[in-house]
Amino acid sequence: MTGWTLWKFPFFDASHYELAERVAAWTTDEFHEEPRPEQLAGISRDMALSLGKAGLLDCVLPKRDAKGHWTIDVRSICLVREGIGYRSGLADSVVAMQGLGTAAIWMHGTPEQQEKYLEPARRGEKIAGLALTEPTSGSDVANITTSAVRDGDHYVINGEKAFITNGNFADHFIVYARTGEAPGARGLTGFIVDAGTPGLIQGEPMDMMAPHPLAPLTFRDCRVPASNVIGTPGNGFKVAMSTFDIFRPTVGAATIGMAGRALHAVLERVHERNLFGGPMADLAGVQSRIADMTIDLEMGALAVYRAAWARDTMGGRCTKEASLAKFVGTENAGRIVDNAVQIFGGLGVTRGSIVEHLYREVRASRIYEGASEVQKLVIARQVLADYKAARQ
Repeated sequence: MTGWTLWKFPFFDASHYELAERVAAWTTDEFHEEPRPEQLAGISRDMALSLGKAGLLDCVLPKRDAKGHWTIDVRSICLVREGIGYRSGLADSVVAMQGLGTAAIWMHGTPEQQEKYLEPARRGEKIAGLALTEPTSGSDVANITTSAVRDGDHYVINGEKAFITNGNFADHFIVYARTGEAPGARGLTGFIVDAGTPGLIQGEPMDMMAPHPLAPLTFRDCRVPASNVIGTPGNGFKVAMSTFDIFRPTVGAATIGMAGRALHAVLERVHERNLFGGPMADLAGVQSRIADMTIDLEMGALAVYRAAWARDTMGGRCTKEASLAKFVGTENAGRIVDNAVQIFGGLGVTRGSIVEHLYREVRASRIYEGASEVQKLVIARQVLADYKAARQ
């Protein structure tokens, strides 16, 4: 099987290729068995420690530069997630959540919050979580109903969160709740809620189609110190969106890694298996599918790394580019893996084959961190806004 290597794109410098070598050297051999839901907590913690020791969590947990500024390189996150995703969707989830569950802190948190939470997460010693989705609100963040009411030096949180990664074992969560400063998106606030806080109930792990550590959270008169507010009350929507602008392109990168693994598996299979008197690789229909897979893979990767490069070099939020990268990367990856299943035939739908596993693994990416339909709305609205601004 051909291993993962970084693309020969003009978006990278020497530091990215050096990082790619370290990603390629990280091994998942000890984690090769597909875990059961009750095993995910322990395996995820072991993976976090392994990734932290290898320095691969540094990409999602930046350090201050010489001028005291927090700087993050989105290309580095993308290449780490692509390389790790090539080998393990669960390991990719660990990388992603250590970033998603801490980004609000380094971008908007107080020095005390940053000192307490960032370094343990970077080392993989503490597990981070993000609690945004609810039973009745997913991609529509403005529809959050979990409430947080000020009571002296605390806020009292009540509500339900659903499909929370690391929900049953994370050490802290970034929780978004409605504090009511204004209607809709303008009345949300982000909080840091530690595991073990009275009133926080971490639910049982969910059995998903691919191994992923999801669990519900319940808040029942959960008292959180006001010092755990991230940024300012009522600014939670902006805090959340600033996190997603960074991480949406990296979702596309992770799925491109999975799709690349599927293409490599196909290339291996069509050269090993004979059909109609010769290798499968000689069949025009097979070659057409391989061409489709290759086109989708390279176009997806270009969309991902263009967005990451734009964020790193041009500044600003690059919201349209981030959503485009997430949409193209995940949708293309879905088609690639589906083609791989078709080429593998019966083995492609046999439990335990690599493409069967990838088929289950890649599917959720088109839903989480904003479904594909939401990404299209974001793209269209930004294009319309740019056109309107240009006419004025």
